[in-house]
Amino acid sequence: MKDIKLFLTDVDGCLTDGGMYYTAEGDAMKRFCVYDGMGMKLLQKAGIRCGILTSENSMIVRARAEKLRLDYLYLGVGSQVNTGSQTKLEAAQEICREIGIELEQVCFVGDDINDIDLLRAVGLPCCPPNARPEVLALNGIQVLKTPGGQGAIREIADAILAGIED
Repeated sequence: MKDIKLFLTDVDGCLTDGGMYYTAEGDAMKRFCVYDGMGMKLLQKAGIRCGILTSENSMIVRARAEKLRLDYLYLGVGSQVNTGSQTKLEAAQEICREIGIELEQVCFVGDDINDIDLLRAVGLPCCPPNARPEVLALNGIQVLKTPGGQGAIREIADAILAGIED
């Protein structure tokens, strides 16, 4: 964990509980956990860049990323429906080239099938316990104790920071 230079996460199922909330007017809402936001801020304070990679193109996610002042936000990547979109692995490779690091220095938290390629490529692949069975079955995956949307990101952020201090 001492070698982690970049922290990336998916949104639905990782930063949220995976549920979609809609008002009667059709407005979408998401619930984010403040612990996760603090975890990413603490990582940034320690010099680890943070970002979101999501298949959605959502103003809600954009607003959350801006509030946290994350280093990277990739919307609309890794969609299983829109096959013409950039994959999450390609997005992560682009960031790594930009900052001069290897994928082995990346922690990624994902929970669904469109996260698998990137989870297989990074040095610290993680998932919440509510991840899809295909993700939970990956070799080397670190299954977190905390469910998505309830502090899973904070759990791994704290572990990374504790590893830096050792």
